[in-house]
Amino acid sequence: MKAAALVLIALIALEHLYILYLEMFAWTTKGPKVFKGSLSPELFPPTRVLAANQGLYNGFLAAGLVWALLIGDAAWQRHVAVFFLGCVAVAGLYGAATASRRIFFVQALPALLALAAVLLGL
Repeated sequence: MKAAALVLIALIALEHLYILYLEMFAWTTKGPKVFKGSLSPELFPPTRVLAANQGLYNGFLAAGLVWALLIGDAAWQRHVAVFFLGCVAVAGLYGAATASRRIFFVQALPALLALAAVLLGL
């Protein structure tokens, strides 16, 4: 894969590691600031376990993207990257449709751009 696609994949993996951190370990401290407007502040403590579960899934997405970066075979690397970027894009589109339009710009759009870079060989 070309450098642009690899950089985009790495950035999206880092984003999902940050989301993992927020949702699993900082939901009640930094979560209310980062997700301002999504939930009222008093809902963060009782939703901590649910958020941690979401964070774990974001960690799986990040792990898959990091795995794609480490694969030596070009075809296999491309297939794994397309799969995990597709998962991120679908999750982002669903979140944008059901929770907040902002999720489209934060999660889905970067994944779609990275997916285009991978498929176009950029």
